[in-house]
Amino acid sequence: MNTYSPDTVVPGAGARVQEASEIVASNLNKTYGAGPFAKTVIKDCSFTIESNKLTVMIGPSGCGKSTLIQLIAGFESADSGQLTMNGEPIVGPGKDRLVLFQESALFPWMTTYDNIMYGPRARGEGLKEAAEQAEFLLAKVGLEAFRDKYPTQLSGGMQRRAELARAMINKPEVMILDEPFRGLDNMSKELMWEYYATLYEEDRNTNFFVTTDIDEAIFLADRLLIMTNLPTSTRTVIDIDIPRPRKIEDLVHNPRANEIKKEVMTLLHEEAMKSFSGGSKAAADFLDAYSKRAG
Repeated sequence: MNTYSPDTVVPGAGARVQEASEIVASNLNKTYGAGPFAKTVIKDCSFTIESNKLTVMIGPSGCGKSTLIQLIAGFESADSGQLTMNGEPIVGPGKDRLVLFQESALFPWMTTYDNIMYGPRARGEGLKEAAEQAEFLLAKVGLEAFRDKYPTQLSGGMQRRAELARAMINKPEVMILDEPFRGLDNMSKELMWEYYATLYEEDRNTNFFVTTDIDEAIFLADRLLIMTNLPTSTRTVIDIDIPRPRKIEDLVHNPRANEIKKEVMTLLHEEAMKSFSGGSKAAADFLDAYSKRAG
């Protein structure tokens, strides 16, 4: 396991040329409001989302992770600092970055197939090729038999698989996922980890995954960014050197997985304690979950 300071992963002046599909954040700052109502959410935050790797960001609930997603997606701008992709500043949304949010975004009046085909049809690009890709993705996510079903006829896990397929058909350079499996029961969540990991391992595109679940982070990540309490910055970066493909039981039986888990839990507990001392309910919830895991 390699653990190192976030400063070592951010290129400085004269550093290597930024790789394709790589995102670099340098000293980002973001504050909402002004005067006595100002709230700093991100402070001096630096990290790298490396090309063709699955980078997972984990931190206490409410620490500012979703704000970072808004910045990377181009929906908002930082107050200061630099955020680049392919060496160029991110100045707004683009089809090279696609976000899969926590909430279901499937259109309820469309079938599974039509939801998957929505992007290509909206752009009017290569519809024959897109149709072939849609059929391929339906098979990949195990929804061939549900191609003509509507979202309300699908389970929560099936809806998430359909959304993954709908995102993948657009072939973004960077896939951004904001706690996409939150709200699923434990069995469905673990099945989604395996589905998603298999899809990632087949194409190895650049993925940025945000979570508050330690097991999810360790199971999925190539690199793990551990964030501080609000205002957020990058506390530590860990390379997850557990061989792929991984199995759910590795989270219990693999010594390296347990070593990483212990370190991550310790760091997150320290950050949650900072929030807890300030009266944060999110931190209290985390500490309760931590106690159950550690017991």
